[in-house]
Amino acid sequence: MSIKLGDTAPNFKAESSLGDIHFYDYLGDSWGILFSHPADYTPVCTTELGYTSKLQSEFVQRDTKVIALSVDGVEDHQNWVKDINETQNTDVQFPIIADKDKRISELYDFIHPNASATATVRSLLIIDPVKKVRLIITYPASTGRNFNEILRVLDSLQLVDAHQVATPVNWKNGDDVIIPPAISTEDARKKFPKGVTEIKPYLRYTPQPNI
Repeated sequence: MSIKLGDTAPNFKAESSLGDIHFYDYLGDSWGILFSHPADYTPVCTTELGYTSKLQSEFVQRDTKVIALSVDGVEDHQNWVKDINETQNTDVQFPIIADKDKRISELYDFIHPNASATATVRSLLIIDPVKKVRLIITYPASTGRNFNEILRVLDSLQLVDAHQVATPVNWKNGDDVIIPPAISTEDARKKFPKGVTEIKPYLRYTPQPNI
């Protein structure tokens, strides 16, 4: 199947490096990041998982739980985590799903046969608290992900949900945000007391509401 933005993320049960996982139970009412890796003991994945581990406090601050996936087995995952901790100077606390039968990879469309018939691509999904898919990013196996961008999008999504705004090009936390066209300028001036800057009737900015 092909998962698209706005779809409900499929639930599943699986073995992981930290024991059996029931995906929805693991996420609870939190946001979630599910990301796939081509294989254990690969250099790019090692750097990615190490960096993700170092961002743990950032994910906690955003009420977000992280879970990784590879088509290798539990024992390989557990031994690989030791290497990640050693080489990346960290302590990986999040689970890595063991998807040896590729059941979850196929469920989430992580296998792209024209790239590799056996390894998962480097995909990442952000899933909101009601289990809707809000972001899908897919990289080739040779390119490591930019987790600063992933945190940026997570901040944007959470801000959008809470305050009915949109974020402009290259937005980062603290920058001005955009007022959606569905809100009239008159209503916007009431809704956003920090002020409204109108460039065009359809292009209006306001300071970020939650700071």
